[in-house]
Amino acid sequence: MEKELKERKQVARIFRNLIPIIIFLVIWELCPRLGILNKNMIPPFSDAIVALKDMIVSLEIFRHLGWSLYRAVLGFSLALVIGIPLGTAIGWNEKIREFLSPLLTLFGNVSPIALFPFFIIVFGIGEVSKIGIVFWGCLWPMFMNTISGVSHSDKALIKAARTMGASKKTVLFSVVIPNALPEIYPGIKLSVSNSILMLCAGEMLGATAGLGYLISYSQQIFEMSKMYASIIIIALLGLAFTAILNTVEKRVFAWKFNNEK
Repeated sequence: MEKELKERKQVARIFRNLIPIIIFLVIWELCPRLGILNKNMIPPFSDAIVALKDMIVSLEIFRHLGWSLYRAVLGFSLALVIGIPLGTAIGWNEKIREFLSPLLTLFGNVSPIALFPFFIIVFGIGEVSKIGIVFWGCLWPMFMNTISGVSHSDKALIKAARTMGASKKTVLFSVVIPNALPEIYPGIKLSVSNSILMLCAGEMLGATAGLGYLISYSQQIFEMSKMYASIIIIALLGLAFTAILNTVEKRVFAWKFNNEK
């Protein structure tokens, strides 16, 4: 009985979340058809779906999606393997953290979009600049969250572990990092969102494939339905990543959600 009630609540929650989206799509469909919006600039939602279907049938969308995923995953992975270990090292050492704090604050507040010209000048318009801008956009959220999480770990737990004779390495890997994970993970989630945003912006400059390129090229040749279809793909990609990350979070941090109930 309790399980059925829980399932009903989940279905009701999903339905409530879908209502605003459905309303938005209905408005999108009707406004161009009724002449409220310029149909040439903003075609109806159904036209975008037809364009999306055509790109799926022709397999065109998969080439662009594949390139975008490759760049996003590579840039994010580089940020992950560099940002978290480096953030842990800086967060664990108070003297280094205080020394680097002004510099980190300075770089952390620089918009990745503002650095597009720098990446193009230094790395050209090839793959390195596109992956580099994704890397930069993904690095800072998880890097700064890791520093904050490690530096604000529960001092009582650290003291208790040291009292029991644990080495610095054991304290770091068995106490500090697990204690910091609830703060590190939101940084990872934000980095995933940034990877899509930075990628699309980067692909609009000098790319010959990718979802960002497809949006820019479709706009240039005035195929607006295809442009909006590409935007829909990006939105669905973001929703899929968010759903995966939320599922992982609920499994890894189940204790956190149980405490909040």
